[in-house]
Amino acid sequence: MDILTSTSNPFIKHVRALRQKKARNEFGVFLVEGITHVGEALEAGWDVESVLYAPDLLTSAFAKDLLERAIQKSVRVQPVSVSVMEALADKENPQGILAVVKQKQSGFDDLKSAKCLVALVMPQDPGNLGTILRTMDAVDADGLFILDGGVELYHPTVIRASMGTLFWKPVVQASFDEFVKWARKNNLQMIGTSAKADTDYQKLVPQSPWVLVLGTEQKGLTPEQTAACNVTISLPMRGRVSSLNLSVAASVLLYQFTGKK
Repeated sequence: MDILTSTSNPFIKHVRALRQKKARNEFGVFLVEGITHVGEALEAGWDVESVLYAPDLLTSAFAKDLLERAIQKSVRVQPVSVSVMEALADKENPQGILAVVKQKQSGFDDLKSAKCLVALVMPQDPGNLGTILRTMDAVDADGLFILDGGVELYHPTVIRASMGTLFWKPVVQASFDEFVKWARKNNLQMIGTSAKADTDYQKLVPQSPWVLVLGTEQKGLTPEQTAACNVTISLPMRGRVSSLNLSVAASVLLYQFTGKK
């Protein structure tokens, strides 16, 4: 296949447009950048529409094997010039490969046998969302809820921060009320987080199945959302700060609770 060298090429213009949320929503696809992330998308069986690579940048044996696997899956594999790759990439000094991947919609049924879950209410920081997915993979949590909107799941920073774990964890987007109704129907213990909670996180032994519920970065859970939970726990703050970063708090709690399985 001929190397594409112009950013005016219609296909390249289409791929470049996917850096914007509007185009990702319109076409139902998103960009995945980097050898590790593209490899995870292919291995997890997501619908990869095309792979673009710069031959002058992509020289490792692993990367070449990745391209061969994409070809075997009947994926369009398109070589481009270094300048085109740099125009498409979200980061400076790109690795030389990116993919166009179809978005996936998970539902409640994908989590019906889950034992360990996380629910985020209106998360705002894509880095936090991606990092929490990465931690969930590390502790073998089963899936994630994003409630009442918030950051876009397929934001490039989410993909990058997740280190490809997004492709292995079902993510259900729903309203808080829908989530509560489902959790109660399936007898999940809803563990809320609040700086005002009386229960120290180290003293709680979760009852399986359970879901850790975390509020927004700025305000946490509302009083109504806290009341909907079966129990609320707090992380002690012994220094001057009043709270932890959302992804740090989630990591501490997930390691604590999954260690008590």
